[in-house]
Amino acid sequence: MTDVAIKICGISTPDALDAATAARADFVGLVFFPPSPRHVDGYAAAALAARAGSTIGRVGLFVDADDGLIGESVRAGRLDAIQLHGEETPERVAQVKERFGLPVWKAIPVATARDVEKAKAHDGVADLLLFDARTPKDAALPGGMGLSFDWSLLSAWRGKPGWGLAGGLSAANVAGALAKTGAPLLDTSSGVETAPGHKDPEMIRAFCKAARNA
Repeated sequence: MTDVAIKICGISTPDALDAATAARADFVGLVFFPPSPRHVDGYAAAALAARAGSTIGRVGLFVDADDGLIGESVRAGRLDAIQLHGEETPERVAQVKERFGLPVWKAIPVATARDVEKAKAHDGVADLLLFDARTPKDAALPGGMGLSFDWSLLSAWRGKPGWGLAGGLSAANVAGALAKTGAPLLDTSSGVETAPGHKDPEMIRAFCKAARNA
């Protein structure tokens, strides 16, 4: 058994939210990025936030968003943290953190050891670094595509902030991922879906159970 934090990203329906809460996930991710099949608008985010209350943490995911969208979404979803999943620079991360007064998570796309090394630019700026699989250059989305990367690349990471692992995680492989990386936070999206954007309550339950029993 291990005390690992769990985030179920791409929550967009009451059923999925209820399943994540019942499975004792620590965070749900609300995606504010229209091209994503998991996108929620302000109205949907507000309804989910009202339903969740204080039972689970809410992280808003943004891709190179301006302050207007972030601000509206923070208020609607009553967000506890902001996740930046685009090409945001360390300067932009610091700006968002100062502007909104919330913890900022920065997604780091990984394919090679050099990608992990480049994450040091955000070291001490972001509150948490989320190492995710790098998507193909022509991909429509920056994540949530079920891709994983060579987890052994993280063995040399000695950064200051907290960090987490994302990218292709499911109930079937999460124990191996945790054994190889020791990640303090595990983030899944497509790994608990029957189709893009369609969360399965049983898969959410299975993922959380597997992560906690690893």
